Order: sequence, then structure tokens, then C-alpha cells
Amino acid sequence: MMKLSRSFFFSLFTAAVVFAPAVLRAQRETQAARQNVSEAHVSAEDLHRAVAPQVKDLTIDENRLRTHVMRPQHIIGVISDRGREEGKLEFVPKKGIFGPRVAHHLDVDAFTKALHAALKDQVAGYAMRLRQHGQTIETLEWQWAQTPQDGSEGWNPDRLMHVASVSKLITAMAMTKLLNEKNISYDAKIINYLPTYWAKGSNIDKITFRNLMTHTSGFTSDTDFESMKAAVAAGVSTDPNAADHVGHYHYENMNFGLCRILIPVINGNIAKGANFFPPPLTFLNDQLWDAITIGGYNQYVQNKVFAPAGVTTATLDHPGAGVLAYKFPVSTAGWNSGSLESVSGGAGWHLSVDQLLGVMGTFRRGGSIMSPTAAQTMLDNGFGIDLVGVSTPAGKLYNKNGLWHDASVNGRTEQSLAYFLPEDMELVVLANSPIGNPEQFFRNVVTQIYVDNIK
Repeated sequence: MMKLSRSFFFSLFTAAVVFAPAVLRAQRETQAARQNVSEAHVSAEDLHRAVAPQVKDLTIDENRLRTHVMRPQHIIGVISDRGREEGKLEFVPKKGIFGPRVAHHLDVDAFTKALHAALKDQVAGYAMRLRQHGQTIETLEWQWAQTPQDGSEGWNPDRLMHVASVSKLITAMAMTKLLNEKNISYDAKIINYLPTYWAKGSNIDKITFRNLMTHTSGFTSDTDFESMKAAVAAGVSTDPNAADHVGHYHYENMNFGLCRILIPVINGNIAKGANFFPPPLTFLNDQLWDAITIGGYNQYVQNKVFAPAGVTTATLDHPGAGVLAYKFPVSTAGWNSGSLESVSGGAGWHLSVDQLLGVMGTFRRGGSIMSPTAAQTMLDNGFGIDLVGVSTPAGKLYNKNGLWHDASVNGRTEQSLAYFLPEDMELVVLANSPIGNPEQFFRNVVTQIYVDNIK
């Protein structure tokens, strides 16, 4: 179902600034098309005739299609986290722990005190909440989500912040759930679900859903629509001696950016063969595909991941009272990282500590997103997480890290940590600045404090 006015105008958007040869070729083709059609006026009737047969069970807002920008300026140059390619992967308690046959437990009070001592003078502000069996057992909140010069919003577990790459955990839940619903193997090839009109380069037929969700696809690309399309056209290597190849771990946002395109295709929101306009309007197809798949991804995640957890205000846009990012020490105005729908899948979700914990608890034990067995299988497969089954004296730990750092010299940063811990615990910590000066790696700090306080 589409909401359309009597007339419809497609503006010609700014070309993406990209560097790969395949992307540059695609850019030149788009520019040539724009030279042939200086303004593309498409009536509501023609648009409906082109789109309606190929889009189902999805409300499309005409204004969003008209104003959609595929690569907005505010995402260019932003730095994100690097998954397992940064930070420690093993954590040894600083104090000896004896008696391997004796049960070990987190000293919750000592952990909370040590965490606050480590963070309170090293960040602009933060919020933490620890739950066990779905119930809150500890909360910390400190300083400003928006400093007095920006709005005087204090930190608390209800403040929405861009959780950056923790969005990959959310996307992995959605992708895994949908594959399970459709009885599609995690080892099925993604080529059967990519847009038909995309060119497919060498070895794209080797890439599986598992490869995407574990960063072993061989892709190295940005995550906006045009960059991903060009990367698929360029193909990937299978040479084990190549720097990047299918089966080799290399953390790239594109892996989960492709998931947000694949989810609406598999769910039936858009036909994989959709090719909305012939020449000379072919260049409009990318923008329609981008806008429609963002809408389909958003709708599926809202309905199938957030709604079962009672989360109603998660958004890909930056809410008015949302947390702002700062440098540390704080000396400049905060940074609103803006709407991040164009990089959704790998980043983009704005969630609070409580909302993220609600989703994690529902996923892990609630049964309404997927069964607890399927959830544990997803974690053990390493889908959408960084630390996979890390051994601690109390049991196995799973973590996803997120970081979004502005492209300016100001160094303003938003960071997130989501943990599935032993003893049926979940932990979320959000901070809106780098950790200390010189900067410490957030995941290392928090994980080591957790391990050190197992008794």
C-alpha cells in the first residue's frame, strides 16, 4: 500500500563520493543519466503502476521517497568499530582464582563499584544496567547525556543513543529469525536473493548468509546502497593467499548492510526482479530500491524483534532528546550523528539501555523472538557478535561492541557494549565520549573488570 499525492517529483540527488573503480563506473553511468534527464517528473499514476506490482505489505510514504538521499554528507568519513580486529580476545583474572571444581560467581557489588571507579572521571557520561533472569540487579548513571550548553539532559537507562554496531546484533536476530521462518539454511547462497538487476562479479555465488553474519564474505566496502551494489559487481576472491577472501574474517559494515536489503526480499516486501523504470529513468531504480528496502528492514525489525520485547520507540533517526556525543575531556558542543537509515543493518539503531536489555532478555529466554535454543545457537555461531563464547571462571561470555566517531578533529564519540554473561545475566553499558585521554578501548576496560570480580 502506497501513500501518494496527485503528482510526484523525483529530485536528482548528489552522487556518492566513492573510490572503487566499479563504484566510479556506476557513478559515471548515473551522472550520464542525469545529463540526459535534467529533471525527472513522474506522475503518481506512473509511479504506482511501476512500484505496486513489485512491493507488498509495506506502506511507502511519497515524501520519504522524494527526499531520500542515498549517501548523505553526515555519514562520510565517520569511523566505526573494527569487531574482533581490535582489542583483547582473551581475559585472564588479575587475581588468581583457585579451585576449578568450585562454582564461581560474579561479585555484583564489587563489579559495580570497580566499573564506576574506572569510568566516572574518564567519560562525558554513561549509563549501565545489569540484569539477572531478566530482572535489574544493578544500575549506574553518571553525568550528562546532553551537557548544560546543549540541553541539560542527565544520563539514565531510558535515554536513547545511537548504539552503532550493536545494531548488527539486532540485524542478526532479524536475519536469523527470518531464515528460520522460511526454512532457509544459514549456508544458503545469498546470490539467489540479491536484486536481479545488480551485476554479480566473480565468486558472489560462493557467499552464504553465514559468511555475512560472521564477516567472512570477502567484501571490503562502505555500506551505502551504491557502494554495496558496486562491490557485488566487482566480486570477491577465493584465493587463500589474498588479503581478503571468502572464509577469511574481515569486519565490514557491508555484510550487515546487505542483510537489510536481503530481509525485505526474503520477506516478500519487494520482488528481487523489481526493475521499476526503463531508460532513460533507470537511474531511479537504485534510489527506489534503497528507500524501499530500508522501509522493509525497519518494518520487519520493529514487528519481529522490538515489538515482542515491548520496545516501541527504537528509531533509525536521532530523537530530539537523544544522547549527544562528546570528546573527552568535554570542551565542545555535542554531536548529533543524525538519521542513519542509509547505513542501517550495520549501524543506525537508537536504543536506550533498558530497551536493549529488553530485547536481549526476550531473545535469550522469552521465546517470542525465537526459541531459547535457537538464540543460543545464534550466539554460538557468532552471528552479529564480536566475542564468541569467551571463557571466564563463571562460564562463557558473548559481547557486541559499538563505536561511532565523527569525521571532524573534535573526536566526538558514542559507544555501546552489550553482553550475554554467565549466570543468566545481561549487561549493557552506553557512553557518549571516548574512554579517557589517552583513549582506552571500552570493551577491554569493562570485560576485564567483569573477569576480575568473579569470585
